[in-house]
Amino acid sequence: MEKDLKFTTSHEWVRDNGDGTVTVGISDHAQGLLGDVVFVDLPEVDDEVTAGEGFSLVESVKAASDIYSPVTGVIVEINEELEDNPEQVNEEPYESGWIARIKLSDSSELESLIPSDTYLESLDEE
Repeated sequence: MEKDLKFTTSHEWVRDNGDGTVTVGISDHAQGLLGDVVFVDLPEVDDEVTAGEGFSLVESVKAASDIYSPVTGVIVEINEELEDNPEQVNEEPYESGWIARIKLSDSSELESLIPSDTYLESLDEE
């Protein structure tokens, strides 16, 4: 796993792209709990999202799970590849399985996210 990722307690990951945007997806742990992903309900480009509120839905053979935005901002890109290949969320959750890119309203929100090593330690405790 990449050290530059940050996480939420609800198992979303965030990569700071360094240009005022972040890429968001669900963690390897989350996709493992969900099982085989069969559908991703993607947000729309230009949708406004609020930290902690649902902005996407991932459906698997086991369940449907809301995906919560880790930051507040505007959707600038969605991973349209997931429409035809939702299994990318399982196969490469940190690469081709990303869900959306968000232009940050307030970059200081990134400071409240969980560093990758702390996130991994929390999983070990579950």
